Amino acid sequence: MLLAVDIGNTNIVFGCVNDQDEIEVFERISTNHSATSAEYAVLIKTLLEMNDFSCEDITDAIMSSVVPSVTNTVKEAVRKLFGVDVMVAGPGVKTGLNILIDNPRQLGSDQAVDAVAALHDYPVPLIIIDMGTATTVSVVDNKRNYMGGLIMTGMRVATDALIQRTAQLPKIDFELPPSIIGTNTIDCMKNGALYSNACALDGIIDRIEEQLGEKCTVVATGGLAEVVVPLCRREINLDKNLLIKGLTIIYRKNKKK
Repeated sequence: MLLAVDIGNTNIVFGCVNDQDEIEVFERISTNHSATSAEYAVLIKTLLEMNDFSCEDITDAIMSSVVPSVTNTVKEAVRKLFGVDVMVAGPGVKTGLNILIDNPRQLGSDQAVDAVAALHDYPVPLIIIDMGTATTVSVVDNKRNYMGGLIMTGMRVATDALIQRTAQLPKIDFELPPSIIGTNTIDCMKNGALYSNACALDGIIDRIEEQLGEKCTVVATGGLAEVVVPLCRREINLDKNLLIKGLTIIYRKNKKK
């Protein structure tokens, strides 16, 4: 079974994929910049056992990361647990993407992995949205070229900044609101965060399609997409497994026969 790991600034996503490319385990933990490889190994082993799997079930591993300080720590944890070399998505690893941005090496590995999965599962042209610490928007044209995109402040980061700079606003959780008009401070904050992001996504999709001159398939993933996408007026495919699917495709493409 293949272990696919995506290390983000806020969360690390783990997926276990069988030989038929079916995802049997999907778990998300907080990214801990100070954790040791042994501590990560304990976490990974616990996640497997929670899902009725053991270390012996893992035979291969692939990883993508936007946090260099954590990459080697998790890589070493995987090596200790399973005794396998970890393929790291990045320069030198074939993705099949034709990247047209000014410096392809600057493209985040998560954005590349998302695009690989979206190209495999959805018709072009594509708009791919990943809502994590930052909200990234990627555009793939009707010739399957990765054109570029946008990077926006993530919803959680923006809300945390608001709380830190105001004296009386509390920390909030993001839940789907019953109405856009809040009747207390917490609901007003939730509505402001959720609806402003939903409206931003709707507007960005409209403007990208206007520039391309055609309608696009829109796909969203990431930890915060599940609460924002239902509030959007545009049709958006919610795919929480996009990164794991992309890592699996890249692993199969690069695996030595």
